[in-house]
Amino acid sequence: MNSISRRRFLKISGATIAATAAVTSLSTVTKGAKAINEKTGNSEKGIRKVPTYCSMCFWKCGAIGYVRDGKLWKVEGNPEDPLSQGRLCPRGTGGVGAHYDPDRLKYPLLRKKARGEEKWVRVTWDEAFDFIAKKMKKIKSEYGPESMALFSHGIGGGFIKHLMKAYGTRNIAAPSFDQCLGPRETAFELTFGDVVGGPERTDIENAKCIVLVGSHIGENMHNTQVQEFSKAVEKGASIIVVDPRKSTAATKAKYYLPIKPGTDLALLLTWINILISENLYDKEYIKKYAFGFEQLKAEVSRYTPEWAYSVTGIEPDLIRKTAREMARYRPNTLVHPGRHSVWYGDDTQRARALAILSALLGSWFRKGGLTNQDIFDIPAYPYPPYPKFNKPKADNPNKSKWPFGGAEGYTTGLREATITGKPYPIKGWFVYGTNLIYSLPNVKETIKAIQKLDLLVVIDVIPSEIAGWADVVLPEAIYLERYDELFHPYFKQPFVSLRQPVVDPPHEQKPGWWIAKKLGEKLGLQKYFPWKNIEEYLDTRLKAAGLSLKLLKEVGVVKGPKIPLYIEEGAVPEFNTPTGKIELYSTELSEKGFDPIPKFTPPEEPPAGYFRLLFGRAPMHSFSRTQTNRNLMNIMDENELWINPVMAQRFGVKTGDYVRLKNQDGVLSNKIKVKATERIRMDCVYMVHGFGHNSRMLKEAYLKGASDTNLITKYKIDPLMGGTGMNINFVTIETEA
Repeated sequence: MNSISRRRFLKISGATIAATAAVTSLSTVTKGAKAINEKTGNSEKGIRKVPTYCSMCFWKCGAIGYVRDGKLWKVEGNPEDPLSQGRLCPRGTGGVGAHYDPDRLKYPLLRKKARGEEKWVRVTWDEAFDFIAKKMKKIKSEYGPESMALFSHGIGGGFIKHLMKAYGTRNIAAPSFDQCLGPRETAFELTFGDVVGGPERTDIENAKCIVLVGSHIGENMHNTQVQEFSKAVEKGASIIVVDPRKSTAATKAKYYLPIKPGTDLALLLTWINILISENLYDKEYIKKYAFGFEQLKAEVSRYTPEWAYSVTGIEPDLIRKTAREMARYRPNTLVHPGRHSVWYGDDTQRARALAILSALLGSWFRKGGLTNQDIFDIPAYPYPPYPKFNKPKADNPNKSKWPFGGAEGYTTGLREATITGKPYPIKGWFVYGTNLIYSLPNVKETIKAIQKLDLLVVIDVIPSEIAGWADVVLPEAIYLERYDELFHPYFKQPFVSLRQPVVDPPHEQKPGWWIAKKLGEKLGLQKYFPWKNIEEYLDTRLKAAGLSLKLLKEVGVVKGPKIPLYIEEGAVPEFNTPTGKIELYSTELSEKGFDPIPKFTPPEEPPAGYFRLLFGRAPMHSFSRTQTNRNLMNIMDENELWINPVMAQRFGVKTGDYVRLKNQDGVLSNKIKVKATERIRMDCVYMVHGFGHNSRMLKEAYLKGASDTNLITKYKIDPLMGGTGMNINFVTIETEA
């Protein structure tokens, strides 16, 4: 199984014609804008508009930056962009604050004392590159190039990935796989032979029934989905929400199921049983496209609503009603596949149940379900071949640990290899755009791995916690100050968009492409960076697709021709599975000795006096990346602890009080404000992820709120694909003196 790379789609044709149409429709975006030569010394007057795309989260919405009298003024959505549709979320409009953030990194820094002490010496870029190149050459000489690893998150890391491959290593990983959507993608590929993708292939706007199982639309602020969800609600779509906490989306629900944490798979299998036993599934669709129906029917027959009630706490009548509600609107029922899917360690099987439920409702390639996707084909730059890799990837050697692992790499797998030195030593880390102290479970293991390194380089825009442990810190220009790689994802409306500088960096910050090129030259890798500058690189790629950089700079985004989205429109689903069909019974899982149909196993129960710790997102923040942004901190400057009022009373606390949390291993949190609310079950507590920073250089965010990551000392590995289930930690409350 080859993970995401296995997808098969038709390539876009007629790009030049589509581009011409786009120029006409987007001409108003740049009308009146004039290029300003910042080197002339003349003061810039008036308003200048520059198309780009956002980086406040990883949705990458098309945007327009406004410069007024030479200073960054505001950011709005690009009305021609298929993702933003002219509107940005709170984070996107607050992106200006990242430019003006007084805490942002300004200059290259070298560590002058022990790792973690945050004591630095300011150096020039040339001095920083000399230091890094010397260390990397030594590591390559003593251990081989594979002993360098890269942890990267976001499109900006593309040029650093290219640098590392040119150097000779393929040990590259992102937390977006094993800490986020890996189980979902693996499950849907096992079932449908294709992934959900990002942006997701969800047709929310046209859904007549939307099922959200632990998916927090409106809090996990993916712009396109929130806009479409609002339209669906306005049209009267029936909303079913399954969540231990009454989320923002749950307040819009016709049916809200406050499920016991960890029992979602039990409910899903019961829904599947009801659809089959009551003949509510799409018989024609399953007969034509599916494999393994009889095996599925036999396996799920034991999961009755009465049994599920004893496990989930959801009344049997409500379970039946919601299953019938989904069937009533099929195939225009969307069982949302979710995004952050690493919960309890059986996450691929839970996501498999979501996929099977979608199949029974006939929603793959159907209106209001999960649509066809395609990509605007932009040829890769014609680089010379990378050096031959002589060793397997250290994180999952030859898929010996996790047979359905993806090519995206494992952050925890690389961390383990660094600690153990197996299958070979990892002696150097590059970390781009991800705060490993906050993104990986068990902080002690991360620090233990760092202490084994000969070199740790961090490239970031803020002095995050991981930067405090670095040997070298390189300050990157924020997304409004730099060019980046082209963005052309698989999507239901193929497109390509450009990120370009709106303003200059205020200090000595540099873009990632420049960092990669200059360091590559220091390492003697000039042949892998033959372009003079990023403009030449981008123009080469765009011209190969019948476009040009000049065009993209003017309009920001170019759309490809529309594609058929649904079977009814002529879309032909191709199921790249061993049977060539939707695999309700997975032949690949069976061959590897795993359950071919998901089975429920009860989750671990909390100790007496403890709650299950749940965590999630807020619409104005992205992970731990945005707490220093003054625009966004003014909206939310600390997180709160959601707790049921009955349990709050038992612990003698009320809304507004500050408490500390202690987990099952005795780890104590920073103080956090109590929010006593009926919107959460009594057996769990909830907090927004990303707060409680302890980096002293993050002056505004320092110790505001509590860090959920510090309390996540336990995690359970998904045996199929290696995801790290983190919802298995328990906490109790200690009141403040």
